[in-house]
Amino acid sequence: MGLSVKNDDFTKADYQLFSGRVRENLAALKLLLNRPDFGLGPTSFGAELEMYIIDHDYRVAPIYDYLLERCDDHQLQAELNRFNIEYNLSVVQAQGSPFLAIEREIEKVIARLNYHAADKGCRVLPIGILPTLTETDISSEMISDLPRYHALAQGLRQMRDGPFEIEIDGKNPLAFSTDDVALEGVNTSFQFHWRVAPSDFANLFNAVQLLTPLALAAGANSPILLGHELWDETRIAVFKQSIDYRDHDGESWRRPARVSFGNGWVRQGAYETFAETAALYPPLLPIVGDEDAVAVVANGGIPRLDELKLHHGTVWPWNRAVYDDAAGGHLRIEMRSLPAGPTAQDMTANVALVVGAAQALKARMPELLPLLPFNYASHNFYRAAQDGLNANLIWPTFNQTRLKEIPVSSAIMEMLPLAEEGLASLGVNDQEIARTLGIMRKRIDSQTSGARWQRRMLARVAQNEGPQSAYHGMLENYLREFSRGVDVAEWSDEI
Repeated sequence: MGLSVKNDDFTKADYQLFSGRVRENLAALKLLLNRPDFGLGPTSFGAELEMYIIDHDYRVAPIYDYLLERCDDHQLQAELNRFNIEYNLSVVQAQGSPFLAIEREIEKVIARLNYHAADKGCRVLPIGILPTLTETDISSEMISDLPRYHALAQGLRQMRDGPFEIEIDGKNPLAFSTDDVALEGVNTSFQFHWRVAPSDFANLFNAVQLLTPLALAAGANSPILLGHELWDETRIAVFKQSIDYRDHDGESWRRPARVSFGNGWVRQGAYETFAETAALYPPLLPIVGDEDAVAVVANGGIPRLDELKLHHGTVWPWNRAVYDDAAGGHLRIEMRSLPAGPTAQDMTANVALVVGAAQALKARMPELLPLLPFNYASHNFYRAAQDGLNANLIWPTFNQTRLKEIPVSSAIMEMLPLAEEGLASLGVNDQEIARTLGIMRKRIDSQTSGARWQRRMLARVAQNEGPQSAYHGMLENYLREFSRGVDVAEWSDEI
């Protein structure tokens, strides 16, 4: 987030000063984006991978601090809960074999973490939600001992002024209340960053919004929470509800959620997404720096925009604009909805589909937007999360006379040739394109995602074991298949 968070005790004056600084940052950003040379540079990718730390009994192991100390790696970060850890992957250029480079780094860091975790009888694992979680694992005692997480938790609780209500449908619906935001930390994600030119931002961001449901359905890997089979990608419902600070009692209107698919198509560029965040959401962490951002821009420099970045980082749309003052200043699209796992290959295949097809559709997005009202794009996102590869989406076509639903698998197969075209235009080599998109084709042919595999394996194990033992047995088989190093479409269903 840039600025250091050291406390959670703020005054009204702190919030007023911070809000004023955010508005100044917005003015500086507008000036910066008017520079014709701002943000130009080669297309590049980056990612953040969140992982679970588990013990030999397949339960969470709260040893993040031990791993941080032993690894001594600035790319390794603490997460909200003590049993999670995050690795910030190196930036790679789009040309050549970027996805293979990302996969190799993921495999290398997991091996290094496992080497150190083994000293404690533990290991790390990329999986959206750990199936063996219990209610005792999501208490405030599990929140990492870092001021920024305690400040966030305090701010959300104060705004909510009551427990967070969780209700998720599924095979075994789940409903309960919690006073802690620790529940949000059960989600682990593969958050992908795509550097884009400012002039391309609106079209590419809208294309990513359109295409995200496809990758989410095929990449789902979180069907179980607290012993309940729920959505294929239950993380989406958990994250939205576990930090929903809104209290609807006595209100005749609905406040915007801090976790959402968005409020509409982007019509002009990145600036409007930052301005929307500043206008719609009250500050959570009113910490100010010492930069005069407008003066920096006026003198030809690249501002940090500390307060704007801090505020923007406390609003969590599933796809988000990112401003970074590094490398001469640039913009990125951050894709935040995709789960961790099952394998490095599966994670890169998900984003390759979106990036490639978005790049191919970039010039035609102004034609597509009138064909699909934004509320239907949002509908598609939540249907994909809930039903995975069984989802039906409302899908636009350039020659349409009416909207219609089609199976998500059909939409993916329709987009794969476009993804090939788009990746090639970015300089990704032919072998890399065939390999990554071939993984997606295999998933569609076999109707297998991480979530579908987990459900099938759980059903098999449950035939011979009790309910709780079945979750441990399923996870044991997940680890076995993960260790084989093949994508999930090739995982065995045999016990």
